[in-house]
Order: sequence, then C-alpha cells, then structure tokens
Amino acid sequence: MFYVLTVEDYVRVEPSLFNLDSFEAVENQLKKSYENFQDREIGVVIDVLDVLDVRDGVIIPEDGAVYYKSLFKIIVFKPVLQELLFCNVQEITSFGAFMDLGVAKGMIHISQAMEDFVSFSKSGSLTGKETKRSLNVGDRCLARVIAISQKTDDVKIGLTMRQQGLGKIEWVIADKEKEKRAADKEKKETKKESKKK
Repeated sequence: MFYVLTVEDYVRVEPSLFNLDSFEAVENQLKKSYENFQDREIGVVIDVLDVLDVRDGVIIPEDGAVYYKSLFKIIVFKPVLQELLFCNVQEITSFGAFMDLGVAKGMIHISQAMEDFVSFSKSGSLTGKETKRSLNVGDRCLARVIAISQKTDDVKIGLTMRQQGLGKIEWVIADKEKEKRAADKEKKETKKESKKK
C-alpha cells in the first residue's frame, strides 16, 4: 500500500550544496539520502514529495555540514497482507516466479502460480497441466500478498495467484468473459422457463 507521510527530522546538508538556498539544499539532500531507502517501520521510500519547512541551520564543529531541522513529505510503499498488486514476471525458475512490483520484488511459489498442477518447462515457463495456461517472463499479472518477511531491511513479499480473479491479466479477462456468457445463458434459460409456465 502507498502512504504519504509527513516527517520532521534533522537533515545533514553536505558542503557541496551550500551554493543553494536552504529549501533547495535540503530538498536535494533529502532526495539523495532517501533514494532506495528502506525501513521496517515506514517501508520503501519512493520519493520526497515536498519540503514544508526548514529552520535555521546548525553547524557541528569538525563535521563541515549544516544540520537543518526540517518538515517534509515522502511517499512510501509498505505491503499489507491480503493486498492486491499488479506485477510483472521478472524471472521464472523451477520453484516459482520472481515478480517485479515496481518498487519492490515479490515471489510466487510454483504451487501458488495457478489453480492447476504446474510444471516448469524447458522453454522457461510455468505451465498448467489441465488448463495449458503458461506464465512467461514479461507477463502482467494480478496477485495477492500472502506473506511479508522483514528479517533484514529488504522486504520479502510472498504472493499467490491461485484465487479466483487473480493471475495473468489475459486469464482474468478470459475468466470474466466466460462467467458473463454463463450468466447470460442462465438468464435466457430462466426466461424460457418462466414463459412456459
């Protein structure tokens, strides 16, 4: 899930940014400091949205930098159990698929790839035995978060596509069209039955 957070912190501005005004220097330093930053509590920082306030700077002896107490907004991604996410297949292995979530990576175990017995083919795809559906690198999918591990600062996200309405986008669309045709057919049959009575 994406969140916008307002943070108050002391920002250490390096001497190379002293030629800028304090707001611009703090913003540049924040973007540099928070690039690819991950934290257990807040998640993965995507971007610094806005610097709201910068107070007078404090110089610490023997440091050479200026510390500004600042108020700023950041946008973060922090996965939530049961959340639905769009993702792309980045890599397929014999035990599952690694998924690119844009700002993080996820993994789908081979048993969670689809509602079918799945095998890893020599061509590098995951294929369903009965449905003959295949999952390949580059496929766009819809998956559900079923596990989150944060033993280190890198978040590991476990995903599933075994539930109805999940999977490769083409599968989801095909299943919805099939359901619609079945519902339309049932309506027609119900109408016929009611006319007979």
